[in-house]
Amino acid sequence: MRDLEKYINGRKRRDAEFGEGFEAGYSNFKVGVLPKQARERAGMTQDEEARKLRTKKSAISDQGPRGTTA
Repeated sequence: MRDLEKYINGRKRRDAEFGEGFEAGYSNFKVGVLPKQARERAGMTQDEEARKLRTKKSAISDQGPRGTTA
């Protein structure tokens, strides 16, 4: 197990509120990252993906909450 995983698991055991917040935040993070990784593996740009999905580039932008990059 990596050091970061050990830290997170220990912190979850000691602090239930952290554990709940971590899981919710991690789920939100995955929702943004997984589609981007799939698009990049397919060798597509955001413009190409938007055209294929019949939407605007801004709908599939790599921008996370409040303008942070995902």
